Amino acid sequence: MKFIILAALVAVVASQGYPKPQYPKPQYPAPAYPAPAYPAPAYKAPAYPAPAYPSPSYKTPEYAPMPYSFNWAVKDDPSYNDYAHQETADDKGYVTGSYRVLLPDGRTQIVTYKADDYSGYVADVKYEGEAKYYKPAYKPAGYPSPAYPSPAYPSPAYPAPKYPSPAYPAPKYPTKY
Repeated sequence: MKFIILAALVAVVASQGYPKPQYPKPQYPAPAYPAPAYPAPAYKAPAYPAPAYPSPSYKTPEYAPMPYSFNWAVKDDPSYNDYAHQETADDKGYVTGSYRVLLPDGRTQIVTYKADDYSGYVADVKYEGEAKYYKPAYKPAGYPSPAYPSPAYPSPAYPAPKYPSPAYPAPKYPTKY
């Protein structure tokens, strides 16, 4: 117990901190020697030619586009997941496809796209259905409102408290400022 009291006392004293000592800024005399003077170099700076790197001896193979086709779909009514994707590519690098997504507002977004090396990615976006925003209906609580008993105060058994008037005089304020 004495150790805890001693440790608390040391912590309080240590938290007080000591003031930082104030030392005067030192004044140094100017150096007594002149600044060094170096002569300009007597030689010409070398001129290096630009590096000539040989071209790589390997060549990146160019593969022809491979045709493919795939599609998949998910429709899970309990979780409201409804989306699909299908895509087809030919041997010339021309890709077409579409995907659809069920949006939270009840519409279905359908994106149809085309992609190739010349025109890039071009998409056409459409929406099916009408946007329906969810607004929950108000339902009052199924519980009756609570019935609190009326207070028993003040009553003859419990009179209102009487407070003494203050002992100081009421302040007097000037009427004009």
